Amino acid sequence: MIAALRKYFISGLLVWLPVWVTLLVIKFLVDLLSKSLLLLPQQYQPDVLIGFHIPGIGVIITVLVIFFTGLLAANFVGRRLVALGDAMMARIPLVRTIYTGVKQVTQTLFTPGGQSFRKVLLVEYPREGVWSIAFQTGEVGKEIEGTLKSEPMVSFFIPTTPNPTSGFLMMAPKSKIVELDMSVDQALKFVISLGVVQPVVSPVSSKSINEKLS
Repeated sequence: MIAALRKYFISGLLVWLPVWVTLLVIKFLVDLLSKSLLLLPQQYQPDVLIGFHIPGIGVIITVLVIFFTGLLAANFVGRRLVALGDAMMARIPLVRTIYTGVKQVTQTLFTPGGQSFRKVLLVEYPREGVWSIAFQTGEVGKEIEGTLKSEPMVSFFIPTTPNPTSGFLMMAPKSKIVELDMSVDQALKFVISLGVVQPVVSPVSSKSINEKLS
């Protein structure tokens, strides 16, 4: 009897838990976008101008602002304005450090054709014989390679489980890592699920990975 009740409870949990987590994530994103309107002065906020609250108005306005900002930044005048804004931010102490760092990271991650977070790697961490999933973030500069007198190296990010937004930045010679024939989405699912959701790898890919590890 107890085994049957446990079975039914777990079955129900498997149905509702993904739905609950999905709703929580969506709610978090919606709340985050809606709170962007708090940056406006009180008299210019939509609720005050319209006279009543419209659910989701903050999300719609934020998305439209981002879209039209991108549309403006794509033309000649917009690029000049963005460059002027960058120059102004670069003159403010402390602010320029944060702004420049964030801008470089976002450009690296979202620029089409970039190599950051495009390749899934298998690296020996935290010790020899123990392997971890990692994402390649770029090529290591000649200064570091020259200091270490090493062969060409790559930098990579090892995410923590089940929260992949934190992790460790590592560098290693290319000969010490294994590039996987796996999409970033598959790797993230593997990390977030604590290894429960196994990526589907073709037999050919599995054979090539075994050859690299041997």
